[in-house]
Amino acid sequence: MGKTFFTTSATGVGGRTGTVSSNDSDLSFKLSRPKSFNGEGGSGTNPEELFALGYAGCFGSAFQSVARKEKSDAKAAITVAVSMNEDDALGGYKLSIAILAEVADVGRDEAEKIVALAHEMCPYSKATRDNVKVTLDVKIK
Repeated sequence: MGKTFFTTSATGVGGRTGTVSSNDSDLSFKLSRPKSFNGEGGSGTNPEELFALGYAGCFGSAFQSVARKEKSDAKAAITVAVSMNEDDALGGYKLSIAILAEVADVGRDEAEKIVALAHEMCPYSKATRDNVKVTLDVKIK
């Protein structure tokens, strides 16, 4: 493993109906289990939503980096959907991820190339590769 640029951490108390807080900032969230996941609903967030937020930001940065390297004017809005699914093989649950890149200022071929390269570069994509089903979709704006 190469040089570590920074490390961050968070603490969770109470599982899916508790709280999570960053140990580095004032970032703190109340957690609620979604009704569709046998929960109470409520105004809190959930781990999957937080994962989607991080992945969208990270993938967007990877997209910008690849676009710069490719000398492309492409711009994108990245939407990441994280789904909780039954794990038939092992029991319990597993995640799946759908990434939608809404790309402007370039044609479809160039947009698809940049999205594919961003998926190769993004640390979240690397972390999920060969472990979580991730689908990519490109929409031209």
